[in-house]
Amino acid sequence: MTNWNTTRDQATLKVRTAVARSDSSWAELAEKLDRPLLWTIAALLGSHPVPAELAEKAGELLDLDKETVLALQEQPYRIAGDSLKDDPTIYRFYELLAVYGPALKEAIHEEFGDGIMSAINCNVELTRREDPDGDRVRVIIDGKFLKYQW
Repeated sequence: MTNWNTTRDQATLKVRTAVARSDSSWAELAEKLDRPLLWTIAALLGSHPVPAELAEKAGELLDLDKETVLALQEQPYRIAGDSLKDDPTIYRFYELLAVYGPALKEAIHEEFGDGIMSAINCNVELTRREDPDGDRVRVIIDGKFLKYQW
């Protein structure tokens, strides 16, 4: 479904503005949409297509126009340029994978064999853990192992 009036990037800006102006947090929106928090944020910001019924509900919750609701349903392009690395939080994830990515790959192959952890079929959780030296960010990625088929 191609919507020529409101692009997916424009929809993302409209969603960000609507969330900022609303009385709802991302967590409250996720609860009202009955979806996981990180999926909700990623979908409404353009990383997943939003099913029509959920897009309509999000549109009602955020007072979005019909064109934006249609744009939310579009299949996104999931390739981002290096500009994402400019954000300090996102850059730290790049840094984390640069340091630990090879070790994670070796550990996965040793434990499971030749294959990958799915980034499509996965669950992601984010929690806060209190610590005397400063609160900790805890990210859990629970991905399905996909064995390479030759």
